[in-house]
Amino acid sequence: MKRAAISVATAALAVSLAGCASHPKSQVAATPPPPAKAIPAAPMPAGGRPGMTIPTRLSDGSYLTPNRNLSAAAAIWHLRAALNVAALACRGAEQAAIVQGYNNLLTRQKAAFAQAQATLAAEYRATGGDWQAREDDAMTRLYNYFSQDFARDAFCARAAQVLGQADGIAPATFETFAGEQLPALDRPFVDFFRAYDAWRTGEATRPVIAYAAPAPVPVAARPAKVAKPPRLRVDMSALQDQSLAGG
Repeated sequence: MKRAAISVATAALAVSLAGCASHPKSQVAATPPPPAKAIPAAPMPAGGRPGMTIPTRLSDGSYLTPNRNLSAAAAIWHLRAALNVAALACRGAEQAAIVQGYNNLLTRQKAAFAQAQATLAAEYRATGGDWQAREDDAMTRLYNYFSQDFARDAFCARAAQVLGQADGIAPATFETFAGEQLPALDRPFVDFFRAYDAWRTGEATRPVIAYAAPAPVPVAARPAKVAKPPRLRVDMSALQDQSLAGG
């Protein structure tokens, strides 16, 4: 009888201790970031071919074309060269208008072109040496630049616009007009160089990763600490007294 009473008390103590223990909470996994999305590779621009040599791309994203950092006289003469190429090379519906517009421009701005040519020659002469050969080489490169066929359609469309705007330009303001419109005639070529660089260097193939705001990690995801069971002291003499009383 005594042994049975001790067993019952021990079992009751075990149940009591189990009830005092803390149960760990369920864990919730954090939401992973979305996968990276890659933009398809840029195609080679129309008119391009592998291994082409294009002007150097500068740190500001522009290109070292023959139409950069020019004096006022050089800008006028480069504009004339560009429109001369357009009159010779452009075909299709705009051909007649371009030829007529170019001839009209030569007549209206004859004095401005003559002055620009003389000033530009003086600028080359001031550099010394065989300045005439350097000027001739520069003009040859300039005409070849505007004659590149990969930008022909866009260049001809732009030349037609420039010639249309030139109709109302007075000789006194033609220098300003040339400085503003030369970049417009250069733009079709620069646009091609930028597109070719994007294809050649694979810039458009670099993955673009768009991460959503990270989901907060719930407290329940952290392992819960199990509380230490309380230390209970059992009075064995009391248990013995109860068993004797029952006997």
